[in-house]
Amino acid sequence: MFKLYGFAVSNYFNMVKLALLEKGLAFEVITLHGNQSDEFLSISPRGKVPVLGVEQGFINETSAILDYLEECAGGTPLLPAEPFARAQVRALMKEIELYIELPARLGYPQAFFGMEIPDALKTRCKAELLAGIATLKRHGRFTPYVAGDSFSLADIYFLYSVDLACVVAKKLFNLDLLGDFSVARDLLVLLNKNPHVQQIAADKEADMPGFLALVQAQAKG
Repeated sequence: MFKLYGFAVSNYFNMVKLALLEKGLAFEVITLHGNQSDEFLSISPRGKVPVLGVEQGFINETSAILDYLEECAGGTPLLPAEPFARAQVRALMKEIELYIELPARLGYPQAFFGMEIPDALKTRCKAELLAGIATLKRHGRFTPYVAGDSFSLADIYFLYSVDLACVVAKKLFNLDLLGDFSVARDLLVLLNKNPHVQQIAADKEADMPGFLALVQAQAKG
């Protein structure tokens, strides 16, 4: 059985968790926050979650974990079999991560934790989010899923990146990031009807008070 290390508020942890659930693979969750202890650094060189424990050892980095599950673990495929279509899904995953998920993180301190960030950082955050959404409009198919008519890893990245980006855009800029992107909005609604997605959302909600308490304690030093 796989062991998934991380915590329910982490969007990257939830990406892997949803992939495991959708593929129908057995796994055990080991609740753990990223840290710099020697013990954790021995399995996650940067001290980040998620980490997947497998028979041979440990795999870190979400994209590497998802590739491993797709290549070695069986279950329901989450990438197309045809190489070109497979490459398109992987490109969409990377575009969502680099151009939407990571720019949104610039605004996390203010959007989620009430910490004012510099205006220059806000300007950068807004510009990059708008450029990222424009990129997704050009490349995504949304028929109804991001890469076409089948649920794929691109939808997992979309679900757990665009949702947070929308919160950042609304709180920092009073901007509806999907205001003129109805097919993307419709897909979020569709994905949130998935029982596995609902299970993960419930786990996140239950874990949120403890996570916020931890963040506040760390901020106080």
